Amino acid sequence: MTDKPAPIIRPGFPENQRAAAAALFFDAFAGKLGPILGDDGRGTRLIARLIEPDATIAAYSPDGTRLLGLAGLKTRAGSFMHGTLSDMAAEYGLFGGLWRGLALTLLDQKPEPGCLHIDALAVSPEARGQGIGSRLLDACRTEARRLGFKALSLDVVDTNPRAHAPYERYGFRDARRVRIWPLHRLFGFTSATRMVRPI
Repeated sequence: MTDKPAPIIRPGFPENQRAAAAALFFDAFAGKLGPILGDDGRGTRLIARLIEPDATIAAYSPDGTRLLGLAGLKTRAGSFMHGTLSDMAAEYGLFGGLWRGLALTLLDQKPEPGCLHIDALAVSPEARGQGIGSRLLDACRTEARRLGFKALSLDVVDTNPRAHAPYERYGFRDARRVRIWPLHRLFGFTSATRMVRPI
């Protein structure tokens, strides 16, 4: 019996995959972003506008045609999503863009010094349970080493406790907890745990 072909893991994504990358990300974080960005398509369009291919690592089907997963990276110098008020206003108008931008700023926690932060890790529903997430984490670790970082970090929100154990098995450990009360009703979660893994 032959082994199943492995997915292709590579930095970034081509422009013709921008919409697919945005849809994958928004679907994975709809519970967190939906209350702010809405579920009428504007949130996905905004992400497509803001996402930076150079700060992502993507997983593709073995034939290279389907995007299966995506890791978005963040350093103290910048993030895989970068935008301005004009980007927000293009989708939501000036007032709508302003309050949404301010709300999202509250979620922007800078990485600890020496850490490459995984700001987003998303796997398409069709590819879950196939080890795509672990392959993306491996690629993030390789990229962190290449860039001279000493550790990886990521955040797990309290409404997604099942994500905690797999990250622990991968070597991540709790570093600190950030609470967002009294804005938890807006975001749909109360706190996020920063987890760190030395490399």
